[in-house]
Amino acid sequence: MSAEVQVVNRVRDQARNRAEGVEGFDYNARAELFPSRSKKGRNRITYKRFDTAAEAIRFVVEDVPPPALLGAYLEVDEARYGLPEIQYLYERAAYPLKRREVDPAVAEAEAAAAAAAEADPAV
Repeated sequence: MSAEVQVVNRVRDQARNRAEGVEGFDYNARAELFPSRSKKGRNRITYKRFDTAAEAIRFVVEDVPPPALLGAYLEVDEARYGLPEIQYLYERAAYPLKRREVDPAVAEAEAAAAAAAEADPAV
C-alpha cells in the first residue's frame, strides 16, 4: 500500500473515530459552514448558516462539489467538523433526512469532473 493511501486511510479513521465519539451528535442544532481561507478557485463556497446541522450536512454532501470544500469546515455546538467527518455524519444511520438517490452514471461523471478540476485548476 502506498504512503499516500496510508495517509488517506489514517485521516479517514481519525475522522471516523472523532465522529463516532460524538454519539450524542445533535442533528437539530444550528450549524454554520465556514469556507477555507484560500482565495484561490472560482467555485469557492461562502459562509452560510443553517437552522439544523442535518440541513448543513446535506448541503455539503449533496450540493457542493468537493473541490469547493477544501479547507472548509462545519461548526455545530462549538465543535468543528471537516469534510471527512461531515461525510461520516451523513452516512450514519442516525442521519434524520432522506438522502438523495444517486444515479451511478451521474456520480461517476461528477467524480471525473472533480478529478479533472483538481488536476487543472484553470478549468
